[in-house]
Amino acid sequence: MRLQVSCEDRLGLTRELLARLEEHAIDLRGIELDVSGFIYLHFPELGFERLQQLMPEIRRIKGVLDVKTVPFMPSEREHHQVQALMKALPDLIFTIDVRGKISHVNDAVLNILRLDLKDVLGLQVGSFLKGFNFPSWLQEGARQGETCKLAFAGEDYLGDILPIAIPEPRLAGADSHSVPASALAGALVILKSARRVGHHFNLLQSRDESRFELFMAHSSVMQALLHQARRLAAQDLPLLIQGETGSGKEMLARACHRESLRAQGPLLVLNCAALPDEVAEHELFGSAPGAFGAQWPGKKGLLEQASGGSFLLDEVSGMSPLLQSKLLRVLQDGRFHRVGQTEEVRVDVRILCTSRHSLQERVQQGLFREDLFFRLSVLQLEMPPLRQRQADILPLAQQLVVQICDELQRSRPRFSRHLDEFLLGYPWTGNVRQLRNALYQALTLLEGDELEPRDLRLPHVEAAAHSLEQWFDGSLSDASKRFEKAMLERLYPLYPSSRQLAVRLGVSHTAVANKLREYGIGKKHEP
Repeated sequence: MRLQVSCEDRLGLTRELLARLEEHAIDLRGIELDVSGFIYLHFPELGFERLQQLMPEIRRIKGVLDVKTVPFMPSEREHHQVQALMKALPDLIFTIDVRGKISHVNDAVLNILRLDLKDVLGLQVGSFLKGFNFPSWLQEGARQGETCKLAFAGEDYLGDILPIAIPEPRLAGADSHSVPASALAGALVILKSARRVGHHFNLLQSRDESRFELFMAHSSVMQALLHQARRLAAQDLPLLIQGETGSGKEMLARACHRESLRAQGPLLVLNCAALPDEVAEHELFGSAPGAFGAQWPGKKGLLEQASGGSFLLDEVSGMSPLLQSKLLRVLQDGRFHRVGQTEEVRVDVRILCTSRHSLQERVQQGLFREDLFFRLSVLQLEMPPLRQRQADILPLAQQLVVQICDELQRSRPRFSRHLDEFLLGYPWTGNVRQLRNALYQALTLLEGDELEPRDLRLPHVEAAAHSLEQWFDGSLSDASKRFEKAMLERLYPLYPSSRQLAVRLGVSHTAVANKLREYGIGKKHEP
């Protein structure tokens, strides 16, 4: 059991806290302090009644603000994240101490050596890596990183050798602006295969910024998301994309694949919630000849077909416990068994996932494996709901109208002013999909040349009800600024210049221009 105690910085508070544990005969297994005002305690599980007695007593300690149970100590969470990262990285990674002895390697190294971690710990790195004098470099202080060709297990790799330094405590009275001294603790060695180096080079040579061009991104929140997505797409690690239904998660996943090192490979998709276990397992892993009778020819699964590319697990939160355990094995070492076959199949595939539910909450509810969550969420993106993309709604609606009208082979109607206001005020719980479906039906049935709010068949929802609670968060000043920003974001598409908007609001042009600049609304503002 672990507790997080939120507290003030008071001398003696930790001693009083430990005294309470001693009074209850609690065996403390660990304690961690956070400079931001938290104390973490780790001790054996307590019964409900004992915990109900302990928590109020801790809260009564002077300086304690709150106390609650948490799933991990900070060091445990960091350990899990580092381990998940090391297992997920496709590059070969060694860490060594100041004497050149191996202190850790990732699974990619162990898979090539066919050894366990205990078999390589403490051995000289030079016995595995040829082409660099590690002892000499370390003895000279390893002042800077090196890049060179290294031979490992009979193959050549591009090696990055990076020193690991630990800052030493600053001495009392030392100049606060001086650079603190550091002590060499070892080095990190990263090996990249010629294939991956070539892919990186080709990606840089042929990089096309239009790969995400289908996204409407006038809003700052979407611009920030696409900036993050472009950077994460280039990493060959599992990527989890979460967001509400209809927000465009699968479209974002496909864009990330097109921007990745695996863009020339296939992208295959499996909807985890749509198929029963037996069918899903067969689709995912395939089957051996004769698995379903003597005449069965066998079939490659989607994972095997996606090898060299990416595999998208759509709505991964709906995956059954059985498939979760089988997928975990694939993520660990890239191996699995076809249905009806004992021989292992090995694949090289990047896993992408989407989910409309929070996987973290699913883990806490016991509906999703925690170890699988850590492996799938090495990289994460959050797709914002449409209602948070005010500056995108009208341009997106116009774009959809053009596409739908071309498909229906009809003329494009104009938007009424009332429709603009309606689209900006509607909560769009179904997000982009709901907007497109509503426009598709309206345009199919529309007989005139102007689109009105009444033409959209949508559930009647109080426009402001979905965001009512946000105005009660924080101080009066914070709430006022949120309302001011929301009002400007809603009106700016209707009055797309600071002068027009100033007339609409009854304030000076300068005041509006300053506010638009402050909130980052619009591309250009008149002086």
